[in-house]
Order: sequence, then structure tokens, then C-alpha cells
Amino acid sequence: MAGQSIMDRVVAARHSIAGQGLAKSVCKATTEEIIGPKRKHLDYLIHCTNEPNVSIPQMADLLIERTQHQSWVVVFKSLVSIHNLMNYGNERFTQYLASNNCSFSLSSFVDKGGVQGYDMSTYIRRYAKYLNEKAVTYRSMAFDFCKVKRGKEDGLLRRMNTEKLLKTLPTLQQQLDALLEFDCTPNELTNGVITACFMLLFKDLIRLFACYNDGIINLLEKYFDMNKKQCKDGLDLYKKFLVRMDKVSEFLKVAENMGIDKGDIPDLAKGLKGNSASAPASLLDALEQHLASLEGKKGATTPTGGSSKPAGFTSALNTITTNTFNVSEAEKKRILEEENQQLQRLKAAEEPQPSVEDDGKGNTENLFVSNPP
Repeated sequence: MAGQSIMDRVVAARHSIAGQGLAKSVCKATTEEIIGPKRKHLDYLIHCTNEPNVSIPQMADLLIERTQHQSWVVVFKSLVSIHNLMNYGNERFTQYLASNNCSFSLSSFVDKGGVQGYDMSTYIRRYAKYLNEKAVTYRSMAFDFCKVKRGKEDGLLRRMNTEKLLKTLPTLQQQLDALLEFDCTPNELTNGVITACFMLLFKDLIRLFACYNDGIINLLEKYFDMNKKQCKDGLDLYKKFLVRMDKVSEFLKVAENMGIDKGDIPDLAKGLKGNSASAPASLLDALEQHLASLEGKKGATTPTGGSSKPAGFTSALNTITTNTFNVSEAEKKRILEEENQQLQRLKAAEEPQPSVEDDGKGNTENLFVSNPP
């Protein structure tokens, strides 16, 4: 237990004596040691979410309780652990957070114990806001944007009808905005805790933006068949998309600067550079002209009521579509490999006695028996 504080050891021992195995595991994942939560503890908690005898409300409440700790390290690691469970645990964990209006009340959190604590508190507040938004989005949509199918053939947002698409994209934009508001620089990624957080945000961003692209492509393909009100909403959504392209590009630059292999950063980052002044901008002109024609404004070149696309629109759309699919396919392979590795780790953990954990003294306890649902 090297690196853990005396209080960490006391709390872990107290849970062991009381037979509270789940609480002990949560404590181990959220110690005051300034490193990211250990993989073995995260894997165990992830495994617990798939066990019918484990109480998800109890697990979630234990983690939320740890976010009320005074130490920035414990709070940050608790949020990182929760994020891992939302991404890789059984979906019922996220369902519980969403359906029970669980929120992380950290908007005024400050650790005044030192300069580092004060600096990290800013990112804890931003991170908590994103995780809250992630849960709220799940509650309103009943699915996780980071986990839905993407791509031309069976992508969820590529196949949505116009009405549902116009309602879904603003929700996706809100979650993306909350993520981008984390807004850190490479110089601020100074320890293992915030780095673990950044890696999870990076993975969410790639999946969110790929899903976002699918929705925008669907929007553009349907735009010239929309009525005037739908066109106004669609144009507003597309303008917001252009702004977010630049913000995503900046986030991915941070990922590259902090040492993430360029091969792991999608071509999306490269595709964004210079694109906002070419294909996307030409598409914007076409969309504005079409809306102007529907509103009967002077200078509009598209025939009123016509659904034909202007010259150059299709080729400009293809430019965005090509970039999107390259990102989606490359990322899909990486995600599949990552999730397969996760599955193999869980299988390996299950083979001996998955519900039994060593207390470090040669004794074992059955965590599932000690934690009835």
C-alpha cells in the first residue's frame, strides 16, 4: 500500500473489519496517492457492475460520497472512477445515475491545502460539470452518444428523420460543449490523476464528434427538403458545428502535445485544419442562400420552394463525408481493440474467484456476499 496516506489505510481497514467489501474497493480506487486509479481496482469495480448480487445504488452512492472529500486527489479520482464505470461498466450504472438525478455538487469545490490543490480544483469543477451533462444527456435520450453505432450504413444519427434529428443535435452539442470547457493545456497535465481524466475525455471527444459529424451530414443531406422553420434551425445548428470544429481541433492538439501517439489521434484533427475556410464555408453559403430564397429575400439565387441543390454543394458535402468516414473506420478498429482488451482483462479476473479479494494478509473475503443488493 506504498504511497497511500495513513487515513487511506485506516479507512480500508475499517471497511475490512466491517465486512464492507464494496466500500473497501471504492476506497482503494480513490486513495490520496497522486496517481490515477489503479487498473486492477477499476477492473474489479467494472466487474461488479455486471454482478446481479452487487447493489448498483450502493456502489454509486459510495463513489458520490467520496466526491465530497476535502482532498482534491480523492475527489478527482472518484470522478475518474465514475467516468470509467459509465464508459466500460454495465449500462445499469449509468441508468442509475441518470434516473435518480444523481449529480456531483462540486461547482464551488476548492482544495485550499496548497497551490496544486487550488489549481486542480478548477478542473475538478469542470470535469464534474461534464459528467453531470453526460448523465443528463443519457436521461433525455435513453442512450449514450459515445456508444451508439456510427457510419453511413447503420449510424444512429445518419438514419434519423428530420424532426428527431433537429431535437437530438442540440443535446449532443451541449454534451460536447461541456467536455470542451475542460479546456486545459499540456502544461497543466502535471500529474497522473488529471492525465487519467484527460485520456477519458479524449476518448469521449473522438466518439462524440464522430457521432456529431454523422448528424451534420444527415442534416445537410435533408436540408433542401426541409420547410422554412426547419431550415432556420438547421442553419443555426450548422453554424454552431463550424465553431466547434475549431475547438475540437485545439483539444486534439493538446492530446498530441502531451505525447499521445499521432496514430491514435484520428485524421479528424488533420482534416479540420484549413477545411473551415473551404468546403464547410461553401456549404454555409449554399445553406444561407436557400433559406433566403424560402424567406423571399432579395439576392437569393435558389428558386423559391425548390429542393434542388446548388452547384458545388454535393462535392463540398463529399469532402466532409470522406473525412468523417476515415475517422469513423479508424476509430472503430481502435475502439474494438480497446474493448476486446478490456473484456480479456475481465475474463482473466473472473477465472480464479472473481468475487473474492485478498485483504493483503493472506485472508480473503467474498465481496458479493458482504454486499447484498
